[in-house]
Amino acid sequence: MSCHLIENIFSKIFVCPHAEVLSDLIASRRVVVITDANVFAEYCDELQGYEHIVIEGGEANKNLYAVQSIYRQLMAMNADRSTLLLGVGGGIVTDITGFVAATYMRGLKYGFISTSLLGQVDASVGGKCGVNLDNYKNMVGCFSHPEFVILDVDMLRTLPQRELRSGMAEVVKSAIIGDKALFEMIERHTTEDIYMDSRFMHEVVERSLRVKLSIVECDEREGGMRRLLNLGHTIGHAIEKLTHDYNHGEAVAIGIAMVCRVAVQRDMLCADESKRIVMLLERLGFATSTSIPIADIVREVKHDKKMSGSELNLVMPRSIGHCEVVPMGYDAFVRLFE
Repeated sequence: MSCHLIENIFSKIFVCPHAEVLSDLIASRRVVVITDANVFAEYCDELQGYEHIVIEGGEANKNLYAVQSIYRQLMAMNADRSTLLLGVGGGIVTDITGFVAATYMRGLKYGFISTSLLGQVDASVGGKCGVNLDNYKNMVGCFSHPEFVILDVDMLRTLPQRELRSGMAEVVKSAIIGDKALFEMIERHTTEDIYMDSRFMHEVVERSLRVKLSIVECDEREGGMRRLLNLGHTIGHAIEKLTHDYNHGEAVAIGIAMVCRVAVQRDMLCADESKRIVMLLERLGFATSTSIPIADIVREVKHDKKMSGSELNLVMPRSIGHCEVVPMGYDAFVRLFE
């Protein structure tokens, strides 16, 4: 399979086996790898050849305590501004690595090898770096872009099915936002073996990223158009705050389905298109509703970092491949779900 370089204004993004490009990207540089315990165990033979820092995985460990621990380890290593940090892992590793790199000694260069589907189609690209605070997602962070990102779909073969499915929620989100052909492609390939089809996953990753990059290049700091990427996330983040029963992709899938139903009620989305979206999510193995009381969900939305005073911007599908950001007051948002 050929190596694809995805053109954009921020980072060099390679969709290919990491062994094909990594040595050239890090040649003659001091590299410190940041990874988590699971990834290190899987790729120990390769990663132990680098200076490395191993963190604990899981959303509960994506916090300022982990960041402080990494700072201290870098200081003990005498890492300086010439050091390249290489984050190898999923979205938690790349978020933490990017934040550390942007802030340690006022900034180090860094790159990613993204090992999860969620990371490859979303977290590793776009410039958002951050950690959680008091269980609120990404409350402390910054905008900073890696020098390079390597997306090796063959590394997905080691992931559990549930984690792969979590990433597919972000793929479906990207398709609804801006790639109807991608949506239709997934509709034709919803069996469990799709994740093992390297050619299919290569195209899924590349097309999803092109949707995201086309938006981020127009609105890096989320002042307008980039808000489209929050489809399903306003509700999804609230669900994640309320329970640990759902991972990120599962919560986003429920958020997408709930917003689709509201869009139909408001005559913004036709019922048939909403049904297609919900059916696809269900065929991929997602729940599209939750037993969490809607009153609890809308209450948590009020604490979302994207709220501006009493206003929020809810992303609503107009059709498959086209969404709209709808500004509304918090009270109007609540009434949507009464």
